[in-house]
Amino acid sequence: MANLNKVMLMGNLTRDPQLSYLPSQTAVVEFGLAMNRKWKGQDGQMKEETCFVDCRAFGKLAENINKYLSKGRPLFVEGRLTFDSWTAQDGSKRSKHRVTVESFQFIGSAQTNNPNKTESSGYGQASNAPQADSDDIPF
Repeated sequence: MANLNKVMLMGNLTRDPQLSYLPSQTAVVEFGLAMNRKWKGQDGQMKEETCFVDCRAFGKLAENINKYLSKGRPLFVEGRLTFDSWTAQDGSKRSKHRVTVESFQFIGSAQTNNPNKTESSGYGQASNAPQADSDDIPF
């Protein structure tokens, strides 16, 4: 039987990324994403819900997320769903799903989202080039 574990999310960071390092000196960053959904219910009223997801990235991805992103910034991530389980300090068993990020793309511009963090036009930056008019298309 074939298997597929692929997650694609676009949302806003719920908190500043938290960077740490494994004993092997591999960078690890943890952050939360919030995705909003709006729809019209059967009663005709507009409804809204927010889904919160914890995410984790490793290596250069982790360093770039920590360097360029902060709470409130929009982000598109691709990754896989992972399941973590542990024993809490009180002895109870705990577990949760999270997304392990394998790639990401910045959404929007740095000036409109967070003037406190510096932005470069380098890794993962979405293009902000103006769109061509239909008269400019050669076909």
